[in-house]
Amino acid sequence: MTTANLSALTELVADADSGPARNRTERRSRTGIEEFCAEAAELLGADGVIRDEAAREKASCDWAHMSPILAAKLPAGHADVVLRPTAHEQIPGLLALAHRRRIPVTPRGKGTGNYGQAIPLYDGAVLDLTGCGRILDAGDGWIRAEAGAKMSDLEAHARTLGQELWMFPSTFGTTLGGFLSGGSGGTGSLVHKTNSDGFVRELTVVPCTADATPFTARDADALPYIHAYGTTGVIATATVRLQQARTWTGLFAAFADWASATAALSALVSLEPAPRLASLDESGLVRVYGSDPALDPTALNLRAIVEEEAVDQARALVRSYGGTVLEVRPAPDGPALISSLSFNHPTYHLMKAEDGWFHLEIRGDVLLGDTTEIKQVFPDTLLHLEGMRSGTVGMLMARYQDEQTVYDGIAALEALGVGVHSPHDWHVDRRLDLVRETARTADPLGLLNPGKIPATSQETA
Repeated sequence: MTTANLSALTELVADADSGPARNRTERRSRTGIEEFCAEAAELLGADGVIRDEAAREKASCDWAHMSPILAAKLPAGHADVVLRPTAHEQIPGLLALAHRRRIPVTPRGKGTGNYGQAIPLYDGAVLDLTGCGRILDAGDGWIRAEAGAKMSDLEAHARTLGQELWMFPSTFGTTLGGFLSGGSGGTGSLVHKTNSDGFVRELTVVPCTADATPFTARDADALPYIHAYGTTGVIATATVRLQQARTWTGLFAAFADWASATAALSALVSLEPAPRLASLDESGLVRVYGSDPALDPTALNLRAIVEEEAVDQARALVRSYGGTVLEVRPAPDGPALISSLSFNHPTYHLMKAEDGWFHLEIRGDVLLGDTTEIKQVFPDTLLHLEGMRSGTVGMLMARYQDEQTVYDGIAALEALGVGVHSPHDWHVDRRLDLVRETARTADPLGLLNPGKIPATSQETA
């Protein structure tokens, strides 16, 4: 948390290290929470103010347990209450109330983040936006919905209009607001890059101020609110971009060696019409995916979501690099399976099958070449790659030893030309100067998801 925002929590943590003083602070805090909850119930109704232990426990966790480093540190806070509005129009009243009562608020979608983005570090209220799930409007090239609308519902609605989303995350049931606030990319990123690269057309954002008046941020002005974990304001509605719907098919192939497989991946990425997704896995990952004739656990597996008209080109391309086409599986099953095995989902499958692994997000076309030195950094390294026109990204999975070994390994990978983003840190790590500047106005008391803006810049590319 920045020095400027520390004052927001002074009343909650002052004298916390001394016995009687700490008890007085806790009593003040309890009284404040009870009064806050009573007023929140006037805004939401009793059903919208959740106090039971199971709901508060669930709202205090996300998928940060996928990191052995974060699993030892989180959850660090515990929700005092879960607020569940059922319409975006209720959000301003709740944030004005939080501002008046000095109650920290952590906005949240379905809680599928992997870094502790949407869990409270300083107790207070968790703002569960999954009840705000209406699709509000759509037109040529755009769709507008509340923050709690599921990406899968947006895609389905767009399809009824002959359109489709530019992109959607590998966890297809993720909410729109959760994807924009804590996510990055997914199916469609091969061409359209991340959710901060033109995907957002317009946001309605609610600040945590005395009046909490919503405002509109369009195009580039929306950047301070994307991947900022709700620290710069709560996204209430979002308008994102659509494109003409296409007929997609899943292509599954197997290769015997890394050089051939990565050459084919690069060629598929450059194919016209462009694929929607192209992934490559080592056999050590494929073995934990379950039995399927489209997957070969003894080989490198290349999967791509290609347009129906490009299937013959894709088949020929695979064969030209010495690969074998395992199956061409049409929608919805083929593309759905490929999306479900993309980005961080291989990590999930590996960790579900076996204990003792950790992962890093990696990038750089150096990954397409000889990976011998890269794989010597950590024992038993496994690689998953995503083909992008903006450059190769992926996941590196390896056996976990201890936290320091992970960070020493990151430095060694970077020395080899591998870009690394650590999924073992809950801090905002993009556009930090812009996020800090925006938060000073949108959240002057530092009540929105406190503890997520680092005190010093540790920004990643």
